[in-house]
Amino acid sequence: MSERELIRLRPRRIRVVCWVSAVVLVVLFAAIGTTLAGPTGNGYGTFQRGDQIAMIGLGVLFALGALLFTRPRVEADARGVRVRNVIGSYELPWEVVRGIRFDRGAPWAALELHDDDLLPVVALQAADKQLAVDGVRALRRLHQDHLAAFAERAAGRGGT
Repeated sequence: MSERELIRLRPRRIRVVCWVSAVVLVVLFAAIGTTLAGPTGNGYGTFQRGDQIAMIGLGVLFALGALLFTRPRVEADARGVRVRNVIGSYELPWEVVRGIRFDRGAPWAALELHDDDLLPVVALQAADKQLAVDGVRALRRLHQDHLAAFAERAAGRGGT
C-alpha cells in the first residue's frame, strides 16, 4: 500500500432515500400550499398568498432536514481517519484507534478508541451491505498497515 492511498466512503442507500424524500416533501408541500385558498374551516379567516408561500417554505425546510442525513462520510489515509457524521466531525490519527468494529445487528460501524470510547461511523451503514463490509475491510487494512509501520519504526529505534 502506498503512503498516498486515500479511502473515501459515503453511504449509498440512505442518500437515495433522502434525496427522493426531499423532492417528495417539496412537491407535496407545494401542492398543499397552492390549494390553500378561500375561507378557513369555520369561516372566520381566509388563506392568503403568505400562507401558500409559508407552506412551500415549510416543505423546503423539511427537505433540507432530510438532506442532513446525506452528510456522513469517512476518509482515511496512512496518517489517520476523518469521520463526518450527521452532527459532528472528527479527525483522528491512527495512534488513538484500537480497532474498527461492525458488530452483528449494529446499524453502522464504529471506531474503537484506546480510551474505550466508541465513535460511530455512520457512513458505513448495514443497509449498504457489501459496500459497508468492503469499507470496513479497507479501513482495517489501513489501520493494520499503520500498526505494522509503527512496530517497524519502534523496532528500528530499539535496535540502535
